[in-house]
Amino acid sequence: MYSFEDKYGNCGMRYTMSVVEGKWKWIILWKIYKARVIRYNKLRDSLEPIAHKTLSAQLKELESSNLVHREQYNEIPPKVEYSLTEEGMTLIPILELMIKWGNEHIKK
Repeated sequence: MYSFEDKYGNCGMRYTMSVVEGKWKWIILWKIYKARVIRYNKLRDSLEPIAHKTLSAQLKELESSNLVHREQYNEIPPKVEYSLTEEGMTLIPILELMIKWGNEHIKK
């Protein structure tokens, strides 16, 4: 099995893209950041039309990359909350620049 470095070398851009690739990850990170702490159902509702399977998979990947923290409370019905980790917070300046760029270039 090849490591990331064996496959892509020591390229920061490739590493970053491998961690946050996917249609929804940047938006998920932004929604969690804005809410600070958000329950799964509220996050899903704010990301309409995302499928449950897609959101669940993206959140698991973000959690495994140490960008998102998942807190599960053992109660009925189950309660799960998400927040950004310290490492996840380091992406916020990039997200803010992406939003600024989009706002400046969007066709109105």
